Amino acid sequence: MFFRQLATREATLSYLFGCGSCHVAVAVDPVLGDEDWFINEAARQDVKITHVIDTHVHADHYSGGRELADKTGAKYCLHEANAGRVKFAFEPLKDGQRIDVGNVYVDVLHTPGHTPDSICLLVTDKRRAEVPWFVLTGDTLFVGAAGRPDLAGKETEMAAVLHDSIHAKLLNLPPEVEIYAGHVAGSVCGAGISGKPASTVGFEKRWNPMLSLDRNAFVDALTREIPPRPAEMDRMVKANLGAA
Repeated sequence: MFFRQLATREATLSYLFGCGSCHVAVAVDPVLGDEDWFINEAARQDVKITHVIDTHVHADHYSGGRELADKTGAKYCLHEANAGRVKFAFEPLKDGQRIDVGNVYVDVLHTPGHTPDSICLLVTDKRRAEVPWFVLTGDTLFVGAAGRPDLAGKETEMAAVLHDSIHAKLLNLPPEVEIYAGHVAGSVCGAGISGKPASTVGFEKRWNPMLSLDRNAFVDALTREIPPRPAEMDRMVKANLGAA
C-alpha cells in the first residue's frame, strides 16, 4: 500500500492512496488546481486513479474532484444524499458500502453533522491485517477539534447530529486506528484545530477536549465558538454543486 498526504490551500489536506501491486488508487478531497499533482503522483506510483471522492460538498474551497475524475477517467463520488442537489452525475456512496482498491478496501461511514452529506473513509490494507489501519475523517473530526456545525443553517441541531456521528462511527474504532482529517490549523472549518496533520483514535479520545463532553455540553461548546464564515462561501458551494 502507498499513502500520500498533500497540504494545500486554505489549510486543506488532500489524499492519494491505494494498492501499488494492483496498480489502482483513490484520490480524496482534491482542491481545484492540484489535479496535476495527483496525476503525477499516480504516474510515479504506476497506478490508475479509479475513484475520486469528496468527503462532502465543500464550503471553504473549490473542489478539484470532478476535474480530476474527468482527466483520469475515474468515478467521481459523493454521498448519496447529494442526489437531486448537485447539477451533475456522480457515483453515489452509501453508509456501509465497501470499495475494493486492489489489496486495499475502503468502508464508507456516513457521518452527518458538519454537513448532512459528510462521510469518513475507513481504510484497511489486507496484506497487513484484516482490521482497519486509518480513517480519513474529512471535516467531521479534526486533530484536537470537531467540525463546525453551522453550514446547513441549523447549528444546534447539526451539532447534536455531529456528536452522535463521532461517537457512533469513529470513537468505537480500535484506539490504534490513525486519523487523517481534511484540515490543519488555519482552517475556518473548525475551532481549535491542531497544526499536527495526523493522530489516532485513542489519542483523540484521551486528549481532544470536545470528545470528553456529553451531548449537551458538546453542542454548547461547538455552537459557542463558531469561526467566521469562509470567504466566498456561497460562491464556492454553488460552484461545487455545479450550479455556477
